[in-house]
Amino acid sequence: MSEKKQKNVWKPVAIIAICLLLIVSACYGLGIGYEKNVCSLPAKDEPSAASLDKALSLWNDDAAAKKEITEYLKAVTDEKSTDFIPVENRIAVFDLDGTLACETDPVYFDHCIYYYRVMEDPTYKDKASDFEKEVAAEVKQFMDTGVSAPDSMEHHGMGVASAFAGLTPEEFVSYVADYAKNTASPGYNNLTRAEAFYKPMLEVIDLLEQNDFTVYIVSGTDRFIVRGLVEASPLKIPANQIIGSDENMVATDQGDTDGIDYVFDENDQLVMGGEFLIKNLDMNKVTVIQQEIGVQPVLAFGNSGSDFSMAQYVLNDNPYKAKAFMLCCDDTARENGNPEKAAKMVKSCEENGYTAISMKNDWKTIYGDNVTRK
Repeated sequence: MSEKKQKNVWKPVAIIAICLLLIVSACYGLGIGYEKNVCSLPAKDEPSAASLDKALSLWNDDAAAKKEITEYLKAVTDEKSTDFIPVENRIAVFDLDGTLACETDPVYFDHCIYYYRVMEDPTYKDKASDFEKEVAAEVKQFMDTGVSAPDSMEHHGMGVASAFAGLTPEEFVSYVADYAKNTASPGYNNLTRAEAFYKPMLEVIDLLEQNDFTVYIVSGTDRFIVRGLVEASPLKIPANQIIGSDENMVATDQGDTDGIDYVFDENDQLVMGGEFLIKNLDMNKVTVIQQEIGVQPVLAFGNSGSDFSMAQYVLNDNPYKAKAFMLCCDDTARENGNPEKAAKMVKSCEENGYTAISMKNDWKTIYGDNVTRK
């Protein structure tokens, strides 16, 4: 057969083959002649009611908060339930200090790392400004007496911004992570600052994520300090889900030029600018949630009055079933508890419709059985 005739024979064959492929593809897409989902990816297993009942193993079985959390998840993840919440609206917000991690050892983590930076770090203490040292003295007064100096909150924010100015965000986060991993928690045996996270609360976050919740940390601590602490910790929350107090950032060659008049160029790096912007507490937590998340959360976890605005925002006029939980620092054997403060929190929860979580009565452990108070 000639080459020309061979081409003429194969041309209609090719056309027929293409048509058959198109027909088969169409039938497959419509499910005609095939068992449904034969070649589809396996569906994600939804947590069963039984698995939820067995969740939170570090919580005591009779803990009311445990039952409330698991019953809530059963309701909002069941498509047949009137309380069902679509995945895109399953947003949970958590405070950090005293909610997820040790709050006072002997004071807040961001106070401790600031004092170290200004007064003890051999790479920086000789460079510290007089203002930074004055703020460190206020922090030391708080460490020793529990009494805060006037305007200490704003002074501390300004001091942190100043003491870490010039570092890139990556350097700042790495500095914090190294400090957390290599510094023992002074009030405990067998515990570093990086490890000082409440294991029962880590279980809650794991359970929420297994049920398609997106978890945000909304803290009064500096955003980059939180990022560094979380990076070093067993808690794995992405940086873009961490919100905290803020300082400005600038380009290395920007100088005093306003950002609206400066163009970031190929020789620039982004560095901390040294100017304190906002303390993310109380009402500021509400506004930043709307600005950065853009969706009203359905769950809030906190531990102090500075978290009440966030909790109330979650509960007010929410189109979905919403809940707020508050941790009560009532354990003086395994944690740096304060029964008087805890009792006030329980009363506040009763008055505001929040659910109280007792560290003493609800949890089998806090940091692990090998960790003890000094």
